[in-house]
Amino acid sequence: MFDVIVVGARCAGSPTAMLLARAGYRVLMLDRQEFPSDTLSTHLVHQPGVAALARWGLLDRVRASGCPPLRRAVYEVEDIRLEGCGRGVEGQTAGYAPRRHVLDAILVEGAVEAGVEFRSGCRVRGLLRDGAGRVVGVEGRRGSEPFTEQARLVIGADGMRSTVATLCGAEFTAQDPRLTCAYYTYWKGVPAQFELYERPGSWVAAVPTNDEATLVLTYFPQARFDEVRKDVEGAYREQVRTTAPSLFERLEGKHPAERMRGTGDQQNYFREATGPGWALVGDAGHHKDSITARGISDAFFQAESLVRHVGDRIGFPERLDEALRAWARERNETLREGYDATLAVAQLETHEQRLSLLRAVQSDPDLTAIYFDMVAGAESTSALYTPKLLALL
Repeated sequence: MFDVIVVGARCAGSPTAMLLARAGYRVLMLDRQEFPSDTLSTHLVHQPGVAALARWGLLDRVRASGCPPLRRAVYEVEDIRLEGCGRGVEGQTAGYAPRRHVLDAILVEGAVEAGVEFRSGCRVRGLLRDGAGRVVGVEGRRGSEPFTEQARLVIGADGMRSTVATLCGAEFTAQDPRLTCAYYTYWKGVPAQFELYERPGSWVAAVPTNDEATLVLTYFPQARFDEVRKDVEGAYREQVRTTAPSLFERLEGKHPAERMRGTGDQQNYFREATGPGWALVGDAGHHKDSITARGISDAFFQAESLVRHVGDRIGFPERLDEALRAWARERNETLREGYDATLAVAQLETHEQRLSLLRAVQSDPDLTAIYFDMVAGAESTSALYTPKLLALL
């Protein structure tokens, strides 16, 4: 009997398992993949997520991987150029964009060092329930061998297409249409900061990552998905050329270092976060368009929040369920503003009212810093509306 089984070992699963093990629980973590391995991702860890890595003692490993710090940000739209950095979180003013085969391996390593039993190559096929319907374990296969394991709590951290969420019957509590499709690849010899470029119907981003490579991402309206995927490379280059001309100049004469990756399945939802004997963290319970790159930092927040609420209650079903319901309320309240902001950005529309606000922000370094804190999810929208901004407007 384990105290907790965590299904999924990436940015939500490994930190959750690690923190539970550090709290003294016996934890089993399962994943169908072998590690290190890659996955679709914008890679970006905003400052709240960087602060979490520092608290966990893992930030130095990210730095040692050769992933460069993102100390300055650039955002261009219309005639506006914002450049600077946020004020940061707990002294962490830089973001990082590690390759996922690097970051996820560091997180798994941290979990194992904390005492988590990790099994890769495992596919969960079903849940075990007691006579009252409470989830009390999982069953599945590791290769050709079936397995069954019991636990007092089963946590699904298995992504947007979560098997655990499906098996639990977790209902969507909010669901919005897909808004963008995204394609990206990596370039060598392309110097960049953390760069964002916007125009109507288009969004382009560039972030330096491991191995002296730069990740360049393009976003298109979802309505263009069928058109874009017929000629992904052509559409990608044209999007960079028309939206980020200065970045396009740096790409000219060069060839991508890797194949193009992308998706048209950027779902936007909240699911029920918990029920008797189960909980969902990360993309399993909440997902939004990657255009604001909040997924990794949000997963880290959920892991810490869940473990804090659980405390010493895992051996006491009624107290555990009450704690998990409180965690679910905090998850929903904390992530809702970022969800709404992401949906607004993913409309890929520019409005004169927002442009007027950005022109005012551009004129003041302090307002620019607050704006980049907002981009990172370290500040709410209301924090920007200082007396100084209102006077400028």
